[in-house]
Amino acid sequence: MKVIFEKKGPIAYVTINRPERLNACDFETYGLLADYWREFRDDPELRVAILTGAGERAFCAGSDVKSNYVERPGIEPHNAPFAVMFDLYKPIIAAINGHANGGGLEQALACDIRVAAEHAQFGLGEVRLGWLPGGGGTQRLPRLIPLGRALELLYTGNRIGAAEALRLGLVDHVVPLSQLISKCEEIAAEICKSAPLAVQRIKQAALRGLDMPLADGLKLERELYEWLQKTEDAREGALAFTEKRPPRWKGR
Repeated sequence: MKVIFEKKGPIAYVTINRPERLNACDFETYGLLADYWREFRDDPELRVAILTGAGERAFCAGSDVKSNYVERPGIEPHNAPFAVMFDLYKPIIAAINGHANGGGLEQALACDIRVAAEHAQFGLGEVRLGWLPGGGGTQRLPRLIPLGRALELLYTGNRIGAAEALRLGLVDHVVPLSQLISKCEEIAAEICKSAPLAVQRIKQAALRGLDMPLADGLKLERELYEWLQKTEDAREGALAFTEKRPPRWKGR
């Protein structure tokens, strides 16, 4: 399988499985990713996803240029994963285990939290092919790191290492490769202690609010807050707090 999808309790593991091509995505792989993100979205038992690549060399080296644009030119990817990821309100953690380039970095940018191995490399090299990043790179990178550095990376296609990515805020944690998945699982476990509907509405408010004037963002926040107050989980959270016990979330 070009993508491995596993469920372990409330955590979904999505692994791009083309290590012989540095986990570069051909159109079939993009389609599988989109399908699995929909499955993650629609399964009420799944709370958090961890996205990574097979092997130790690459998270995802981007699109498979030879397969997608040389051997089969003109064929467009079906069900590209980016649109599905952008509309997901469940958290996704990127476990960046090596090269994250082009569409690979764009997939990492579509995640909520990015954890990198110490040897990871990051870049958007589409400009060297006469393209531009078409999976959100021109929009998400300048929103995440200083504009000048974002534009430098976009204009040159150059790469940076994990330490520089951490300094710029492109990634949130850098750990030895041996600790990469366990660090992501640690973060996922902490998220799973929180109310699932509240986590989803927080992501919705935060990400949608980025594209709104402050007044509109605050209005959205208030609407989502009032919606949550009507849920069973909101009542359970308050009751568990007063009874000094862990809450029993139902997701409703």
